[in-house]
Amino acid sequence: MKLSVAPGGALRGEIHVAADKSISHRAIIFGALADGITRVKNLLEGADVLATMRAFRQMGVTIEHAAGECEIHGVGLHGLCQPQAGLDMGNSGTAMRLLAGVLCGQKWSATLCGDKSLSTRPMARIITPLTQMGATIKSHDNKPPLAISPATLRGITYHPPIASAQVKSCLLLAGLYGEG
Repeated sequence: MKLSVAPGGALRGEIHVAADKSISHRAIIFGALADGITRVKNLLEGADVLATMRAFRQMGVTIEHAAGECEIHGVGLHGLCQPQAGLDMGNSGTAMRLLAGVLCGQKWSATLCGDKSLSTRPMARIITPLTQMGATIKSHDNKPPLAISPATLRGITYHPPIASAQVKSCLLLAGLYGEG
C-alpha cells in the first residue's frame, strides 16, 4: 500500500483552550503573593477555585472577577493578614494542600477546614514534610481541620513516596518563606 501526502491550504483560526483547575488555583495564589496587579484570563470558576479566592480575600487580598477573568491585587509574600475565622476550603483538597504551604510561613495562626468529605481526607503527605521544614501543624489523625501556628521554616531535601503536584507545590510555596 502506498500513501501519498500533499500539502494542503493554510490553516487559520482561533482555538479556545478549556480552563484548568490546577492552573487556576496556582494563578490566584501567585497573584496574591506577588506585588502589584495580576490579571488572569480563562479562569476556571468552579467551587474549588472559588474557595481559594475566598480564602485570599479573607486574608486581605482584593480580587475582582467576572466571566472567567480576575484581577488580583497582590500584597507580596509578607502582606497577608490573619483571617478572622477558619479558611473554608469546601471540598478542595488542592486548595487545602497548597494554602497549607503558604500559611506555614505566616507570622500568625490560621485554621484550614472544609466540608464533611474533605474532613475525611488524609493530609499526612503534606504534614510530614512541612513539619520536617519546622512547621507547626495540629490535626486529628492527619485529617482536616489543620491548625497552623507561626514557625521558622528551613529548607529540606524531601523525596515524596508518591509523585504529587500538590505536595510539590505545597513545599515550594512553604519554601518561599524558609531560611537557607
